[in-house]
Amino acid sequence: MRDTTETSDLPHILLEWYDVHARTMPWRVAPADRKAGQTPDPYRIWLSEVMLQQTTVATVRDYFQRFIARWPTVADLAAAQDADVMGEWAGLGYYARARNLLKCARAVVADHGGQFPADHAQLLKLPGIGPYTAAAISSIAFDLPHAVLDGNVERVLARIYDIHTPLPAAKPELMDRAIALTPIDRPGDYAQAVMDLGATICTPKSPACGICPWRDPCLARQRGTAPELPKKTPKKPKPIRHGTVYLTQRDDGAWLLETRPDKGLLGGMLGWPGSDWIDAGEARPRGTPPAAADWQIVPGEVRHTFTHFHLMLTVMYAANPQDILHPDAQFIAPDQFRPSDLPTVMRKAFDLIR
Repeated sequence: MRDTTETSDLPHILLEWYDVHARTMPWRVAPADRKAGQTPDPYRIWLSEVMLQQTTVATVRDYFQRFIARWPTVADLAAAQDADVMGEWAGLGYYARARNLLKCARAVVADHGGQFPADHAQLLKLPGIGPYTAAAISSIAFDLPHAVLDGNVERVLARIYDIHTPLPAAKPELMDRAIALTPIDRPGDYAQAVMDLGATICTPKSPACGICPWRDPCLARQRGTAPELPKKTPKKPKPIRHGTVYLTQRDDGAWLLETRPDKGLLGGMLGWPGSDWIDAGEARPRGTPPAAADWQIVPGEVRHTFTHFHLMLTVMYAANPQDILHPDAQFIAPDQFRPSDLPTVMRKAFDLIR
């Protein structure tokens, strides 16, 4: 049995497969078009990669299309109002990405003349761009030989080389393998090819080994271990936090909302005034109501899961409030209020009272 570390033709085999089976993406240049001389737009590659962090392609497509239609260039995005961008991002989650999106766009315009630098080290200096995103932009947008390592690639490499070290401890070894496989020729297409392989064939459950272009050299397939790889260190149970939000509406239909602080969860997003979210056992922290009103508990509760905890929110509602008690709260006229501008957890509260 031959170890695939000696198999130098793996990238070539995968690129032949990719030329036929590449997924169609709104931010991607198809292999045939790329061979014909069409080059990817670094702005589109960067925007898609930021959106795709911890988010599925199916979810990202529509958001990407809306962003590109509204802000077709990085200069357009840099000039956008923060609230507009945060509103369009609502529902994608991990809202620090949206804040860094604006910071990065403005840095590209201010420091690089509106052009993303075709240099890995310079990309790493931009706000919100870490090692993975810098490698993805370098390879996909500029065809530079930088290895990408996302969840799909980790799974593919763990199986190809039958690596049983659990993640995240296996990341250094997997990165070494990714670097060794990244070709000098067509590194951008190769990066997308190996991600496509993981997304469509080398899937987490029931991988389609029979039609995989790397099925013959795959050690995990040979040894029957593919379904159990990659192994992962068990995660600690998520704690449950509790809180309260206050929804109130004037007779003219205006809703009382606030913009959350830039730092922290949902930073910079519109939201309902409410209490802190705390680990409180069975207690339900109430906080201070934002206005004097006849507050009533809405039947049911909002449940939402963040990366590190589960949240359970009590929803309070009142009509026609009087004195506003929260200095940061303001009424949004009904023709200016879009529930879609709310982050998902806040929209759930709105849906509960509807």
